[in-house]
Amino acid sequence: MLKKILRKPYIYLINKFQPLISAFKLIPSYIVFIKDYRDFKKQFKLSGRESVISWKESQPCLHDKTNQTPFDNHYTYHPAWAARVLKEINPKEHVDISSILSFSTIVSAFIPIKFYDYRPAAIKLDNLQTGKADLQALPFSDNSIESLSCLHTIEHIGLGRYGDPVDVNADIKAISELKRVLKKGGNFLFVTPIGKSKIKFNAHRIYSYAQIMDYFSDLTLKEFSLVTDSSSSSIVKNASKELADQQNYGCGCFWFTK
Repeated sequence: MLKKILRKPYIYLINKFQPLISAFKLIPSYIVFIKDYRDFKKQFKLSGRESVISWKESQPCLHDKTNQTPFDNHYTYHPAWAARVLKEINPKEHVDISSILSFSTIVSAFIPIKFYDYRPAAIKLDNLQTGKADLQALPFSDNSIESLSCLHTIEHIGLGRYGDPVDVNADIKAISELKRVLKKGGNFLFVTPIGKSKIKFNAHRIYSYAQIMDYFSDLTLKEFSLVTDSSSSSIVKNASKELADQQNYGCGCFWFTK
C-alpha cells in the first residue's frame, strides 16, 4: 500500500480528499439555501397557510439549480425511439425483455405489454403483465412473438451485476434466444452501447456496429438510429456505420425484422 502511495502520491491525495473537496464546492449553494429558507419562512408566517415548516424538516437539494433540465441521453432517447417505432408498427401485443421499466409502463397505456425480467417487477397496471424470464432460456416457443424488444440490456448479461451467473458468452446465448422466439415476419427492437468494442466488467459491454450486424445477420435491418457521444446531440435517424464506428459510448438503436 505504501509503495502505491509513494509511486503516485497526487492520485492518492486526490482520492483521499475528494469528499472534502466536493463538500467545499457546495458551500456557495448551501449559503443560498439558508437565505432561501429564511425568506420562505418569513413569507410563510405572513401567509396564514396551514402546514408545518421547520429547519429539522428541511431537505437541501443543492444540485438542481441548472439552466436546463439535465437528462441521460441514452435512457431518454432510446425509449422515445422505441415508442415511436411501436406506434408505427401498431402491434396487437408487445413483449419486452428487461428494458427500462418506464418504457413498458408508459407504452402499455396504448399497446398491451408483457414485461419480463430476471428480477421481476411487482408492478400492477392495466394493459401490463409482468413476469420472470432468463434471457439465456426464454420461456417462449420458437417463432412465437410477433413484436419484441430488448433495450439497453444485452450488454449486462453474464457480468454478475444483477445477480446472474458470470458467463463470458451469456450475451451470445441471449441473442440466440431472442432470435429463436421472434416470429417470422415479426419486428424486433434492440438497443445496446455502440462504439469501439470493449468490456467494462461488472457494468456493461460496448459492441462495434459490425459485431451487432454479424450477431443478427439472419435478420433484416429496417432502421439503425444512433445517440452519439456528444452531450448536445439528439438521436440520429438512419445513421451510418462510419458514424457508429467513431463513437466511444454511443447508443445504437436497431429495428430488425425476421
